[in-house]
Order: sequence, then structure tokens, then C-alpha cells
Amino acid sequence: MGSCISSIGIANPPAQVTQQQAYEFMADAFGLSTDHSKLLKSIYEGSGIETRYTVIDDFSADPADRTFFEPTADLEPFVTTEKRMTLYQQKAIEVAVAAARDCLSRYNESIYSQITHLVTVSCTGMYAPGIDIDLVERLGLSKHTERTCINFMGCYGAINGLKAADHICRAEPNAKVLLVSVELCTLHFQKHNTLDNWVANSLFADGSAAALIENSSNRGSDAPALELKTFYSEFMPESRSEMGWYVGNTGFEMKLTSKVAKQIRKHIKGVTERLLQKAGLEFSNIGAYAIHPGGKKILEAVEQALELPEESNLYAYEVLRQYGNMSSATILFVLNKMMAAGKQLSNTNLVSFAFGPGLTVEGMVLKMQ
Repeated sequence: MGSCISSIGIANPPAQVTQQQAYEFMADAFGLSTDHSKLLKSIYEGSGIETRYTVIDDFSADPADRTFFEPTADLEPFVTTEKRMTLYQQKAIEVAVAAARDCLSRYNESIYSQITHLVTVSCTGMYAPGIDIDLVERLGLSKHTERTCINFMGCYGAINGLKAADHICRAEPNAKVLLVSVELCTLHFQKHNTLDNWVANSLFADGSAAALIENSSNRGSDAPALELKTFYSEFMPESRSEMGWYVGNTGFEMKLTSKVAKQIRKHIKGVTERLLQKAGLEFSNIGAYAIHPGGKKILEAVEQALELPEESNLYAYEVLRQYGNMSSATILFVLNKMMAAGKQLSNTNLVSFAFGPGLTVEGMVLKMQ
């Protein structure tokens, strides 16, 4: 018997920023000319994002009131990696705990003592003893809880987390795995005055999502669930330089070129065919799609390559509009919306993809129970 996602919970920091507020902060920080400001504004307006969440209050604050960035016109001296990681350690656990509690709120309090495994996912910060131990203590889980940390894998990290949870539940039918993804992407704002950096800054946001994964034969609820059917992974060596994530002296530095969407458009149909072949399915057997909304252009590239109507990515567009790209947590936000749809997707096969450095595509087939 396979495993399933029985519940998903989400959480965001309290500070909400509109795209207009984010644009104004960035335009000032970059010291742009009128022409470049217009170009930057067109990027923000065309992002498909209306609001994002952040652990940093400075993006909507008066420059004189900044507490994270320096209250200078050029933000110099610029924030060090150490200061960013200190804030990560303080704030990530708060958002992660909120997501986990939201996920487990559908059950009685005894569910906390039933958790056997904890899988944490993050690429925007790390420390040790880490967020895994902090979660065990803050949630009151058993100190014997088995812990696995998946770090620095980018936007597809949560699918690898689900894969690990699936293996655990298949091997140990009585296991209950809590997966928690937390990403504080806005900690890593960079000032490199390039088009690629402008685009990256226009997309990324902060959030956390948690999922409870169980063996399908031992579910503790009859609520809608997502059965984990098939996983498939592939990377494109010729696209290795198009996306990267590096540790610098002033935070983590994202490399995200304009060619990413083009590479996805070029390769995603073949990847999908190989995923479906592994699952023993055809395109006609798929009733819905859960695509990681890395950006509006990425969603459009998938639609074009697979010849899908825009409404097939309805939930992904909603997440992008409301939350932005929260790296690995984002795909769980999309799946959460699909689970909330419940009976509308009953017995439907879903194809899901997330993308990251490599250029890597992590895919999976799920079925709504």
C-alpha cells in the first residue's frame, strides 16, 4: 500500500507587501534612472503577483525607520550574511511552527505524540542544532522523533521531502511523517544592478508549509487526501548555468537567467512523457496540474509546451498572485488549494512539477482520494 498526504497547513510572516511597495523600495535601492525605473516597474506589474509576505518590515517602511537595512540611500554598509542568518534563526521557527500547527489542527492533540518522523526543507538558511530540533521542542514532539533535513535544493526541495516521506511510510506502515518547508527568501535581497537580479527580486517571498504523510492503509481521517503515486527526477546539464544559488558575503546570491522559462518550454513535454510512462498513464488520464509558480513566464512555458489551457494552472496562478514565489514551500501552497477543492477533484490524477538549480525538474503523479 502506498502513502498519501492527509493534511497540509500554511503560514506566512505578518508583514504583507504589495508589488507596488516592493517596486518603490527596489527603485530607490538601485538608484535607477527614469528609463530604468519604468523598465523595473513593467517587470513588477507583469509578474502576476499582487502581494507577498516578508519577515523584514523595511520594504514598506520609511527609510529612516529601517531596522534591517541601513537607513542610507544606498543601503550601505550592506547587510552581511551573518546578520541575515541571525534573523533566519529567529524568524524561520515562528513561521514553521505556525504552518505545522495549521496542518495538524484537523486532528486532536494526540496527533503530536503520534508523529514518528520529521522532514524539514529549506534553502534560505541553516544553523545547528537546527530548525528540526527547534520544531521537535516547540511542537512537543517525542525526542525520539527521527529527523531528516533537506537543505539548499531550491524550489523543488519539498518534492524531495515528499519522496523521502513516501519511502518512510512504505517501509514503516505505522509511520506518521511531518514535512515542514520554510523559506525566508526576502532575507537575501541583492543589489546587483542586472536584469536577472531585478527579475529575481520581483518574485521571491517568505512562507512555510507543512504536510502530514501517512501510509494510505493507516489514515486517521476520511477527509480528502492526495495519494503519492509516482516520482520522477531529471536534470538538464546544458542548462546548468541558468539557475544557481550561492553563499556570498552579503547573503545567498541567486542566479536566475531569462533562459530558464525557454529551457522549461523546450524540455517539459519530454519530461512529462517519461513521468507518465513510469506511472503507466497517458496525458488523457491527467485531470489537473499542480505546477510550481516560479514566475508567470514559467507557468506560461508549461502551458505552451503541454498545450494546456490557462485554467489548468488555476491554483498555481492564485498562489503566485497572493504569495509570490516562496521557493520550496510554494508547491505545497498549490497542493493545499487543490485539497481544499476536495470533491471537485475526487479520483482525479494530478501531475505536479517544481524546478530548481541543475536545471532540475522534480515531478510527481498524485491522485485525489
